[in-house]
Amino acid sequence: MATELKGLTKRSVNYSQWYNELVVKAELAEQADVRGCMVIRPYGYAIWEKIQSVLDAKFKETGVQNAYFPLLIPKSFLSKEAEHVEGFAKECAVVTHYRLKTNETHDGVVVDPEAKLEEELIIRPTSETIIWNTYKNWVKSYRDLPILCNQWCNVMRWEMRTRLFLRTSEFLWQEGHTAHATREEAEERAKMMLKVYADFAEQYMAVPVIQGVKSETERFAGALDTYTIEAMMQDGKALQSGTSHFLGQNFGKAFGVTFLDKDQKQDYAWATSWGVSTRLMGALIMTHSDDNGLVLPPRLAPTQVVIVPIWKTDEQLEAINNKAAEICQNLKAMGISVKYDNDDQKRPGFKFADYEVKGVPVRLVIGARDMENGTVEVMRRDTLEKETVSIEGIEEYVKNLLDDIQTNIYKKALDYRNAHIYECDNYEEFKEKIKDGGFFLCHWDGTPETEAQIKEETQATIRCVPYMFEQTPGTDMVSGKPSKCRVLIARAY
Repeated sequence: MATELKGLTKRSVNYSQWYNELVVKAELAEQADVRGCMVIRPYGYAIWEKIQSVLDAKFKETGVQNAYFPLLIPKSFLSKEAEHVEGFAKECAVVTHYRLKTNETHDGVVVDPEAKLEEELIIRPTSETIIWNTYKNWVKSYRDLPILCNQWCNVMRWEMRTRLFLRTSEFLWQEGHTAHATREEAEERAKMMLKVYADFAEQYMAVPVIQGVKSETERFAGALDTYTIEAMMQDGKALQSGTSHFLGQNFGKAFGVTFLDKDQKQDYAWATSWGVSTRLMGALIMTHSDDNGLVLPPRLAPTQVVIVPIWKTDEQLEAINNKAAEICQNLKAMGISVKYDNDDQKRPGFKFADYEVKGVPVRLVIGARDMENGTVEVMRRDTLEKETVSIEGIEEYVKNLLDDIQTNIYKKALDYRNAHIYECDNYEEFKEKIKDGGFFLCHWDGTPETEAQIKEETQATIRCVPYMFEQTPGTDMVSGKPSKCRVLIARAY
């Protein structure tokens, strides 16, 4: 590896430090000079754009349309739904003034005390309140429903301890907000969007997830039910990777969103909201990457194939350039993103290391001898295996290889997760084993007291009541009380 790119801490030594270093070395993001915020660099943003593009198309397939709502929310709006405001009150950033002025020494600015707002404005931590205040103007009859809106935007939640992508004060996300005429339709939509997230995570991110419903304590503030997808990272911790909320009529009642139903009776609209954020970038990194850098699933990699030439003479370079141009044209025609790097200011060794750290799925190397022999060296990033193959038909070979890499890294992540799921009925055994990470299926009596005790004594939380495992009654491992089902418990980010 090139000297400039050496020094990545091994996962086995310090997993957290490995992650922080990798985000920076792979040029995904860096700390901003604004507390708790990050700068997403072009390479990182290119991955986010791919995530956006795929999800946006999937949302629209279900009838969702994009819209945009204000960044600033009147404080009084948050007061209208008690549980919601209580859930976000400690995380809100507040705008109190609307103007600055030059200070007395004319070498800086200060807040103008005469420019105090009559009502403070909250920088959106989430948009339920401002959106439902708008929906009341859109809904009069059942014929106006459903409303299926999504917005791509940023939000602000004041965080004390931050980590790039996983937890920052400002982050990017999408938030869907729908209004419905019936409870059944709203619940169906909330579950539908969770499935969209799960399918995306597994088919594009190659991240296996467990779908389930949150406990009452872990629900989104103001929701009747919160549905979640939970992924396991390589250190055995859980990462909540997407949530969908059935909000009942809470926001319809709080903001007076009423309509005449088919029987000409007044009713309140039923609500859902659902979202994923740049936290998915953290999931990608921590699920697949290794001690050499990123490992990206081909379907989300900004560059799927890189071609690096090796030459000594201008004549050799010209011949390689011509062949590489042909390969690039053919790959692009197949819908494969490819980069030809013939930059003579960087050594081949540096390029190899750079693209390895950045997780480019396939690397092709063409040298003068390859041109003579009609071959090309191929390296796959997921296994770091190299082989020399015929340059004829290389495009079809690469296409099949990208599919194989996508499948392989999903299987690797799935096998790892499945090997670290345990059924446990003994609390003392659980307290010892949870230190090493993993997902634990344990009986729970359904009480918040037991849930709080587990969290306090082990730093683990109930991630969800999972759908994928057969459920039978049992006995709570903590309280000894009867339990209707097993829940998924893990330490989490």
